[in-house]
Order: sequence, then structure tokens, then C-alpha cells
Amino acid sequence: MGLPLLSCIILLPLIGSLVAAVVKWENGIKHWATGISVIQLLALIYAGTEFDHSATSFQWKEELQWIQLPLGSLGEFVIKYSLGVDGLSFLLIALTGFISFLAIINSHSIQEKKGAYFSLVLLLNAALMGCFLSRDLFLFYVFFEFMLLPMYFLIGIWGGPRKNYASIKFFLYTLIGSLFILIVMLGISLAYIDPYETAKHLGLIQEGQNFDLEALKNIQTAIANKEIANIDLVHSFDMQALSDVNNCQTTSILHPNSGWLLNGLSARMWGFWLLFIGFAIKLPMVPLHTWLPDAHVEAPTPISVLLAGVLLKIGAYGWLRTAIPFFPEEALESANIMAALGTISIIYGAYNALAMSDLKKLVAYSSVSHMGFVLLGISSFHAEGWQGAIYQLISHGILSSLLFLVVGVLYERTHDRQIDHYSGIATLMPRFTLISGIAIFASLGLPGFSGFIGEFFSLLGAFTSPYIHPAWAVLGAFGILLGAGYFLWTFQKVYLGKTLLFNSTWKLPDLNRLEIFSLFSLGILSILFGILPQLILDWSKYFVSNFLTTLPY
Repeated sequence: MGLPLLSCIILLPLIGSLVAAVVKWENGIKHWATGISVIQLLALIYAGTEFDHSATSFQWKEELQWIQLPLGSLGEFVIKYSLGVDGLSFLLIALTGFISFLAIINSHSIQEKKGAYFSLVLLLNAALMGCFLSRDLFLFYVFFEFMLLPMYFLIGIWGGPRKNYASIKFFLYTLIGSLFILIVMLGISLAYIDPYETAKHLGLIQEGQNFDLEALKNIQTAIANKEIANIDLVHSFDMQALSDVNNCQTTSILHPNSGWLLNGLSARMWGFWLLFIGFAIKLPMVPLHTWLPDAHVEAPTPISVLLAGVLLKIGAYGWLRTAIPFFPEEALESANIMAALGTISIIYGAYNALAMSDLKKLVAYSSVSHMGFVLLGISSFHAEGWQGAIYQLISHGILSSLLFLVVGVLYERTHDRQIDHYSGIATLMPRFTLISGIAIFASLGLPGFSGFIGEFFSLLGAFTSPYIHPAWAVLGAFGILLGAGYFLWTFQKVYLGKTLLFNSTWKLPDLNRLEIFSLFSLGILSILFGILPQLILDWSKYFVSNFLTTLPY
């Protein structure tokens, strides 16, 4: 058996976190965390070189029996430690590894409780990696919930003056979403039978034996015709099993033909919307977004980078991996509502950004707007739209991280984020102005940068989709105009014109070597992906094409 690469990617930061928490090594703890992050990046680079782009299934699958629970007359419950990676998840773990590395090396402003801080950052990294690599819904939920604790403490301990309010608000919002997800998770796992595990339980196949399509249909038919006793049925949280409606028991209210209604909606429609809302809070989608500006304003810069660069992506990933695959017909029926919500997020977030005088709040609301393009692209159920949505996830991860680092550079020098307190700093900080210009023009969707590709394909998919009205794409495009407004106004006010500072004692030295590396590496990636979009699109195209061909109509 080869090295369990995916487990190593998760366990490495987890072990590093435990060491950082236990060892009293204040002066060297940042080097320890940086070293762990670099090793993880090297593992990800190796994984990328070995990844088979043409594969249509998960790669490097790892599977161990974890929990086996007899349910009496209901059969048996099986929970597995099951990992795997495909094009979608690899893009996100690569993003997580790189953004985590940048967050760690830019944590030089953290001077108190360093061991606890770096321990929590590494723990957050492990939980994020676990979410993106899990193939078992229970395991995914464990990692999803585990993210709450490190982020809660990172904001609540090292945050700004209103850190307690922001951390509690973040925790409660995410916890409510988690409860919605938990309800559906329990319901669907009891309603569905795992045909592979059932066949193993009956001795029809052996562990590790291939389970071809004919064998799958035979066991599904036997279950539907009640040829297998209930006590011999095996339930699981396997995502593949839960994505096949043929595995749903005919007696369950989640069966398409059950006829069960509540307020005019079927149980499956309720299940879809509970999952959708649970993950929409994490995205965040308007009107479930209000925790985000508070969290960003109070969080230290590296944590804002992690929050915007990676954590928000869990929301869209949850839709693509669970809500839509589990309830595809219901998702298609709701496509116009999803598109409307995405468009509202785009425009509402942009209008709020226009009204902001605080740089960090402006970037936070721009994140709400840009993540709306992700939802609009997904709601198209069209190849271009889905490719655009996934591309936007990666592009936004890069650009939002860059923007928060830009804000952090100014804040560390002046401890002030008010836009009106700066003017004409281009003459004082030319290198900083250059990378800020790249960040701003890329974020407003200028061709040649990654921001343009994601938004363009999301809108193209929405405009040509047979499932949603093209008006949503037209309205969504209006958000690009608003984005250009608040970004250009900010750039002109802060960087151009005569140099005027609110406080004449402020010192504004240009970027140091660490800041040059951190900011310019993200800027170069945005330009590279903007010129060569296939560097991202090639990873996700098989995931997109394979799933969209399975849509019921």
C-alpha cells in the first residue's frame, strides 16, 4: 500500500497544531508553522504533478471502516473515513494550502499567545482540507463543524475592539446553518440504502471488489421490490450513494413518488432548501451575509485573508458536492430563484461597497457581490456557467486575499482604515500602488486578469441557460459596473492626486521584501490565470461535464 497522501495533507497541519499548542517555543513557533505549511505545499505540488486530468472519478481514494452501528429492524449504519480528490476538490485544496501559507508568514503582527494562534491557524487548515477531501457526508460534517472553533477563537482573542460581538455572531450564524445541514443529513441517510455496503453485508461481493453497473441495478431492484429483509439493509453517509435517487427506499417521504407535502412543498424540496440555506450562510448570500463585514473588520489581517480566501468557498462547494447532487430535480426547479438570489447578492453587495468609508468593509461587501456571481453561474446548470462559477471561486480566493493584504499594509503603518484619511500615496509608496492597482483592476473584472474570466463565464452561462431567464444575467452584469465604480473611486481617492494624510506623523515606507513576495505572488497568479484560463478550467471540466450529463432533464 502506498503513502496515504490525502491523509498526510490533513494530518500534517493537525499534528503541527498539537505541537504548537503544547511546546512553549514563542520565538520559533512561527517558523514551525511556516515549515509545516511549506511541507504541505510540497505535498500538494507533488499531488498536482501526479493528478490524472482525464479521470472521471475520485483519485487516491482512502477508505477505512470507522463506525458500525446496528439499528435493529432498520438494518445497520456504516460510517467510513473516506477521502478522495477530483478536479474540483484539488483546486480548492491547492488554494487552501497557498492562502494558509501566506496567512502564516504575514502573521508578524501577532505578539501575544503566539503558540495558541499558530496552533489554531494550522487546525483551521486541517479542517478545511478535510472538508474538501471527504467523500463521506458524516466525515465532511465533522470537519465542517470543526472549522467553527478555530475561527471563533482567532477572531475572539486576536480581533479588534468588537471582537466578542463579531466572533459570537459568526459562530451563531454558522451553527444555524450547520443545524439545517444536520437535519437533512440524518433524514437522507435513513431514507437511502447503500447498495455496495448491502451487497457486502449479504456476502454477494467482497471488500474491494468492483461493483459494476449491472450489479448496482440488480441490488437496487432487489431493495425496491423488498426482496431483502430490512435487517440486512445497510445505511451509510457515502456521498455517491446519497446522490443516486434509486437508492431511496420507496416507503420514505424523500422518495420522489411519496406524495408527502408540507406547505405545498415535497420533502425533497424541503431537503434541498435546508441544505441550500445551510451552505448559503457560509458563502455568504444576501440576506444571510451580515456576519461577514463584522467578522472581517474585527479579525486580524491574516485571518481575514483565510476567511475570504478559503472559508467562503465551503458554501459553494457544499452546493456542488451535496445539495445539488442529492436533489438535482429540485435544484433545477429552483434555478430561477437561485439566480435571483445570486443577482440580489451581486447588486446589494456592490451598492453597500459604494457606501463604505472603511477599506476593510468595502472589501468585505465586494466579496458578497463577487460570490453572487458564483451562485448565478451555478444556477445556470450550464457548462459555461459552472466553469465560470468554479473559476470565480479560485479567482476570488486569490484577489480577496490580495485586497485584504493591501488593506493590512496600510493598517499596520497607520492603524487607520478610513478611505478619506488618505490621498496621493502613490508618490510615497510606488510599489504598493502598483500591486494595489493590479488588485483593484483585476477585481473590477478588467480583461487580462482572472476576475474577468470568472465573471464572464458565469454571466455567459446564465444568459444562455435553458433553465433561468436571461434577465438575471443582464442584471448581474450591472454589478460589474457598480464594482468598477467603488473600486475606481477608492483607487483615485487613496492613491492619486496630491499627497494628503489625516495624520502628518504617519510614516508610509514602501513594501518590504515579505510584503513584496506575498502581494506580488497573488498579483502574478491573477494575471497568469487571466491570460491562461485553461490552467484552472482544465482541472474542473471533467467534474462539470460528468455531473451536468446526469441531470434529469
